[in-house]
Amino acid sequence: MADKTLADLSKQMGEIDIAMLSTHTAGGEIAGRPMSNNGEVDYDGTSYYFTYEDAHTVGEIEADPKVSLAFMGARGFLVAVEGKARLSRDRAEMKEHWSPDLDQWFKDGIDTPDIVMIQVDATRVHYWDGGDEGEVKL
Repeated sequence: MADKTLADLSKQMGEIDIAMLSTHTAGGEIAGRPMSNNGEVDYDGTSYYFTYEDAHTVGEIEADPKVSLAFMGARGFLVAVEGKARLSRDRAEMKEHWSPDLDQWFKDGIDTPDIVMIQVDATRVHYWDGGDEGEVKL
């Protein structure tokens, strides 16, 4: 078993463009969708994503905040995160986590109507890196 730190994982995760965010649907199924991973931000156990108010994701998080994230990088590097999501509609808070790359999905930036920020606080981080695997304690 490998012995990586959260800082080690952060460096490798910065090279990954997309994370899969999974939530629980009202019917009990698991629904996943791709979310932009901001590689310029050091991962410290908390992730931030943006979506629209009317997205199924928002209602699913309101009903059950337990979520998971999956990251897949190069050369067999994978990270699975279990966490608790929180929704924010506070523009000042969004501004702290905004990246200009997000403008391609939100034409008015953080002023886009009905935008919502999803904050995922990790409770468990498991990784695989080639033949190594491990868990980072939070």
